[in-house]
Amino acid sequence: MKILVADKISPKGVAYLRQQPGFEVIEAYGSSPEKVLELVKDVHAIAVRSETKITREVFAAAPLLKVVGRAGVGVDNVDVEAATERGVVVMNTPAGNTIATAELTFTHILCGARPVPQAAASMKAGQWDRKSFGGIELFKKTLGIVGLGRIGGEVAKRAQAFGMRVLAYDPYLAPSRAKAMQVEIATMDEILAQADYITVHMPLTEDTKYMIDEAAFAKCKKGLRIFNCARGGIIKESALVEAVKSGKVAAAGLDVFEDEPLAKDSELRTLANVVLTPHLGASTAEAQESVGIEIAEQITDVLAGGVIRNAVNMPSMDAAAVKVLGPYLDLGTKLGTLVQQIAPKQIATLRITYFGKVVDLDANSITRAIEGGFLRRISGEEVNFVSAPFFLQRLGIAAEVIKSNADSGYSELMQVEAVAASGEVFSAQGTLIGRGNQPRIVGINGREVEVAAEGKLLVLENLDQPGMVGEVGSILGRDKVNIADMSLSRLTPGGTAYMVVRVDTEPSESARKIIKEHPAIKLAKFVQL
Repeated sequence: MKILVADKISPKGVAYLRQQPGFEVIEAYGSSPEKVLELVKDVHAIAVRSETKITREVFAAAPLLKVVGRAGVGVDNVDVEAATERGVVVMNTPAGNTIATAELTFTHILCGARPVPQAAASMKAGQWDRKSFGGIELFKKTLGIVGLGRIGGEVAKRAQAFGMRVLAYDPYLAPSRAKAMQVEIATMDEILAQADYITVHMPLTEDTKYMIDEAAFAKCKKGLRIFNCARGGIIKESALVEAVKSGKVAAAGLDVFEDEPLAKDSELRTLANVVLTPHLGASTAEAQESVGIEIAEQITDVLAGGVIRNAVNMPSMDAAAVKVLGPYLDLGTKLGTLVQQIAPKQIATLRITYFGKVVDLDANSITRAIEGGFLRRISGEEVNFVSAPFFLQRLGIAAEVIKSNADSGYSELMQVEAVAASGEVFSAQGTLIGRGNQPRIVGINGREVEVAAEGKLLVLENLDQPGMVGEVGSILGRDKVNIADMSLSRLTPGGTAYMVVRVDTEPSESARKIIKEHPAIKLAKFVQL
């Protein structure tokens, strides 16, 4: 079997692959996209870091490909949807760089308090300038952590050791978990208003992009120090530049950027009190050796038909089981992410019910797929099908699984319910249809619908009155959004109706605003599967 190592991983990882009988290892670092397309024609596995992009075109050109392994956490450079469609396993190494990234974050925090890089540069230039490089202490200052996942939690421990007060914003985190970590839960506005230091540790999603922008900086204390070693785009760079120039932000540290590599003429490079590093979060000898060996072992296991570990698009199981369960895992993942997007941010219970033939399958694997789908937009690339139960537990969400003998009206059906603390339930149901086992959504919030479980959906609840379909269609038409599919449902004439519209492209913010503000529309959610 042929393995392409497209990006430079630990030599020990490459050596491990070469030691396996029957493996041919090709090291092709820095290859152009055209060269990658040529190389993958007969490969069975690809190992990458973050440089090489494994696109839909790459998957199409690689008929023998079974697995893509990312030596690190983020899989931004891999088209996971295209991989899943072709049955290719995509794996990462989520725990390998936790300590490295947490320590780099705290290094930036310390450099924001005491301008050591600037003072060191001054000394190298032959100067002795003690007056220009005064700093402040961390002791008794307030640190706001935005996102209290694995890395955010490690940063919190280090801040507490320095005697800092730690505020944490994580809309999905249960208060009991925050109490156990000895941090104070706060709203985003409270963090902005109270923090002397802010560090962000969120995945980059539609909800988190530019979550710290001009409006956010306006709410902050003068003299704020802010840091991002998570994902570029969480902090709006143009807003940060203006906040630094105005004096609102006294210091900043960035390891990640909206576009990488950072442009040579970026204004960030001109700001003396902003420390920049070139995406070094996982760049320690220990972390790189760990993830390099780990991904080599995981790739070997997959090619040998063994257990799949740390997959982002399927749970841990052997290759034969993946072939049988693949369609169910895909449907489960999509039902999970659908329910998460229509439910409130804080829920008490995730309840999964199986009906019909699916009861006799490996429900544990399908459950992990549903849980992973539910967490995908919350915990980002840190979560996979192995770690999903842990992440639910960390958020204080109880998981319930029910195998029902009741007649659902389908030969097999999955139902996913997010139960809020108030008892309110948000749900979705799905099944597989046709020879190709195509995933279909057949129920949302207790209403019967039927729409393909793919792409982009508008989920609308509206007053049941004439002309609503035409009005929504006209709004989308003016926005140049094509409707691929539509399903309508109502309980009683003249009451409320559900409209699920599958669209080819995402409606603009202005079009969504018009839909949401329509007097007859009670609920409007844009969902991405």
